Amino acid sequence: MNYEKEIIEKVSKTLVEAGSTFLADKKRAYERAIKIEKNPQAKWVLETILENAEIAEKNKSPLCDDTGIPHLLLEIGKNQSVTGTMIENIKEGVREGLRKLPGRPMAIQGNEMQRIDQSGGLSSNPADLEIAPIQIRYSEDDKIRLHILMFGGGPAIRGKTYRVFHKHNIEVVKKEIVEWAKQATAELGCTPCTLGIGIGRSAFEASSLMVQALVDGNYDEQSEFEQDITDAVNESKTGALGLRGDVTVIGTFAKIGPQRASGVRIVCLRPCCCFEPRIATVEL
Repeated sequence: MNYEKEIIEKVSKTLVEAGSTFLADKKRAYERAIKIEKNPQAKWVLETILENAEIAEKNKSPLCDDTGIPHLLLEIGKNQSVTGTMIENIKEGVREGLRKLPGRPMAIQGNEMQRIDQSGGLSSNPADLEIAPIQIRYSEDDKIRLHILMFGGGPAIRGKTYRVFHKHNIEVVKKEIVEWAKQATAELGCTPCTLGIGIGRSAFEASSLMVQALVDGNYDEQSEFEQDITDAVNESKTGALGLRGDVTVIGTFAKIGPQRASGVRIVCLRPCCCFEPRIATVEL
């Protein structure tokens, strides 16, 4: 097998894994949530989600009917380089993975205006679904590593990117995020959530940091900032599927980037659904 075909196969396999598999730390997070949930209906939902994940992993089938839009983060080591050909191979691997998973056919056809109003119709080919713009970041190790995340529609609808007047107090920023998250999780429906948070100098930077937070997050290791948000949102008692249970959020992943001398911070919040972040990683 030549290098190009190897990349395509690796990326295809990784996309299927992202769409069908809970990482080990997420399984443990659900197991902890099940132990502390007192509401029997909500507890049953948590158990069923975990069971669903185990079956999906075994069968390599989608975790959810909304199979998601591929979002890619590419890490490049200090002595590595990426060519246009490699990017094309990665894209072809994504297309092959969407066919194998299979991804839900939801690519809108037509010109720019037709794609907005959906008058061009839907493609029946899952591989026609375009990936989001690829993020690239530097890695201190000497490797090329690709992270694939599958983003569903519900969290995008309920998410928020906006300014927060910080008043030189982190508690003010935290309180605002908690209020956003309480409203988002109450409206989302497919809880429990994982909250992805990015705080930057612009909407673009905050959104990029949010994606990186989901890539780097670990349910077994919550910072004080992250745990405070998780605990505060759980006090809302929205619970799994809105059944007024104890566990609304199983974890918070936050990444705080550089900040400017300003009275505001730009915050991006994604209330990931019970199956997100759907993520898998491969070295190329």
